[in-house]
Amino acid sequence: MARVFCTLVVWGMLFAQSTPVPAPPGAFALVGARIIPINGEEIEKGTLVVEGGRITAVGKADAVTVPAGAERVDVTGKVIMPGLVDTHNHIGGIGGADSSGPIQPDIRIYDSLNPLDGGFRRAVAGGLTTLNIMPGSGHLLSGQTVYVKLRGGRVIEDLFIRDAAGAPMGGMKMANGTNSIREPPFPGTRGKSAALVREQYVKAQEYRDKMKRNADDADKRPARDLAMEGLVEVLDRKRMVHHHTHRADDIMTVLRLSREFGFRVVLHHVTEAWKVADEIARAGVPCSVIVVDSPGGKLEAKEIRFSTCAVLEKAGVKVAIHTDDWINDSRLFLRCAAIAVRGGMTRAGALRALTQAGAEMLDLGDRIGSLEKGKEADFVILSGDPFSVYTKVLQTWVEGRKVFDRDLPDDRLHAVGGWGAGNDQVPYFCCFDGHAGDGQ
Repeated sequence: MARVFCTLVVWGMLFAQSTPVPAPPGAFALVGARIIPINGEEIEKGTLVVEGGRITAVGKADAVTVPAGAERVDVTGKVIMPGLVDTHNHIGGIGGADSSGPIQPDIRIYDSLNPLDGGFRRAVAGGLTTLNIMPGSGHLLSGQTVYVKLRGGRVIEDLFIRDAAGAPMGGMKMANGTNSIREPPFPGTRGKSAALVREQYVKAQEYRDKMKRNADDADKRPARDLAMEGLVEVLDRKRMVHHHTHRADDIMTVLRLSREFGFRVVLHHVTEAWKVADEIARAGVPCSVIVVDSPGGKLEAKEIRFSTCAVLEKAGVKVAIHTDDWINDSRLFLRCAAIAVRGGMTRAGALRALTQAGAEMLDLGDRIGSLEKGKEADFVILSGDPFSVYTKVLQTWVEGRKVFDRDLPDDRLHAVGGWGAGNDQVPYFCCFDGHAGDGQ
């Protein structure tokens, strides 16, 4: 009976966490904190006013009028910054393209995601509010990414960020280098990899042209092709390419393909970007950098440097930082940027790399990424400076709703780890003791 009761309690906890949060609350003001708005100077003893899920005012206490009737919350001694934007994440149980071929742009990663996965709880514990969830990098084209807000929800649709037409927003994942080089039907060399990609984009151009020429004649239009539809969105610059690439020569291959076919691209990982920073800058292409403090993993990443973000920043490249979770745990995202500062990046640049720069790479710069009037109220309350090893994420807010509170025992569990944190399968086990440390 005790086991059944325990299982029901766990089910209840999961259901409570997965139920969509209520409508945005009325106006409230956070007063007394140091505010890091990103788009301007840091504000000592500032005030942030939120109403209806949006920021209505931010500034020094004596320059902000708190609406009558608004709840005042004293956060003196704390730090407030925008919700963190992760441009490259793999939580949620991703399952994208398979072994049937190297190019599968028709795959939608959100068809494989479980919004009840414990990874989403870890992410908000780290202050993340917006993610670009990606397929893996074992294919030249592995499918469509999805941009999500960590609002909580029972179904993945609850997390979608939608465009003006109501469609879920996302990019297209591409990769080169050693990941996609294997036995046929996959390419065996870098040259063949590029040739296969070029071939697909030429087909997409032809498909698009035929569709346009025969827009008024259904009999002459080609049969609907989901793969081509995805690539046409890339060619029409509606869908950003998020491109896994490490070596300098592979980076240059991506830039050539982007010039040839005119697609927008963000370079991801870019281990050797420090070798070709000027070329990346001249191309006007942004970079989403992975910052790790231990080398290894793959041979093509052997020349990783702490200074990569700094070199790119100095060259004039827009730089974001990503987790690639599980490569870096989402709970340690702030630490990634701190390491970039240690490698020579400016403090301001590192703060932008966690927020505004990533938002712009996801075409969301007008909605999130900084604390300013009119933007969605995504923010994090920290115990101290974001780049201090002693700082903790105390609360995470998405669109004016609190989605993480370290003072709540279950939220704290997901922040610090331990028995039961992210143990998604517990509700399915009815007949075991399952105590920590008993080997079960």
